Amino acid sequence: MSLVLGSVGSAAVDRGEILIAGMAAMLITIFLGPRFIAFLRAREFGQQIREEGPQEHHAKAGTPTMGGLILFVAIAVPFLVLGPRDTQSLAVFGVALGAAALGFADDYIKVTKRRSLGLPARWKLLVQIGLAVALWWVATDQVGLDPRLQVRIFDAEIYLGPVLYVLFVFLVIAGASNAVNLTDGLDGLAAGSCAIVLLAYTAITITSGQEGLALLSACLVGASVGFLWFNSFPAAIFMGDTGSLGLGAAIGALAVMTQTELLLIILGGIFVIEALSVAVQVISFKMFRRRVLLMAPVHHHFEMMAWSETKIMLRFWIVAAVCAGIGYTLYQNSIG
Repeated sequence: MSLVLGSVGSAAVDRGEILIAGMAAMLITIFLGPRFIAFLRAREFGQQIREEGPQEHHAKAGTPTMGGLILFVAIAVPFLVLGPRDTQSLAVFGVALGAAALGFADDYIKVTKRRSLGLPARWKLLVQIGLAVALWWVATDQVGLDPRLQVRIFDAEIYLGPVLYVLFVFLVIAGASNAVNLTDGLDGLAAGSCAIVLLAYTAITITSGQEGLALLSACLVGASVGFLWFNSFPAAIFMGDTGSLGLGAAIGALAVMTQTELLLIILGGIFVIEALSVAVQVISFKMFRRRVLLMAPVHHHFEMMAWSETKIMLRFWIVAAVCAGIGYTLYQNSIG
């Protein structure tokens, strides 16, 4: 099996700096949170709730959104100050920022037009294609990754070639960002789940010697944990598409740069479950005119079963932690 390349043109980063960067991102988020929430409230930048959503969620209408802005400010500062700014980490950071900018445009339309729908789907698709092509070019041309699919469980690899590989990178980026976006339906659910998956990627990148990616992953973890201070039930702010698309794209880009795209299905198992629940619900209704779940994504199904938001959030975090733990163990075994 081919080895993942280390940081390209970067200085060494010790583990103390990785820890400091993560802590700094968390503290910046906690420091900026109250001021940013007050700013959004003053301008009435509140969440618009879908009419077809759970009835309990209508009470959340008007809660400040676009919290992803403070997330990425908190990520950017320690990453740019302490990070080695190597090719791999800058590429992942750039993809995450691009997806966050797409989410911001979507959020801004929602809050200014006072509706639950933002950008048309075709514009989101075009931007995600552009981000995927850019990441593919950096991964293959600048970093030197082979266009191969690593099947780590069986210690094998599949050569995809340039054309199939760029398509595969797009599926990973779009799939991860949209899956996190679907998960962002309950207070604290997406932020906590992302923190767990990104913590696994911090360990993976430390293990593989990709110090720049490790420091960026730590910043992503720290910002997500800091955001939970305000986003846990009852949420004082939502991350919006700015946060969910940005964090999801970061996870997808990390998977590409660490060549763990297939392993991401296990590492990010909670996001896969959420996305599959929507797909199953849509297919079942279109083919058989029957709904498998009371409401999709699956966290809404449990809401309809009268589970509290806190119970759903904590149990989904447990599932996320188990999946991330299994995924990291498989990764360790594959390089051992």
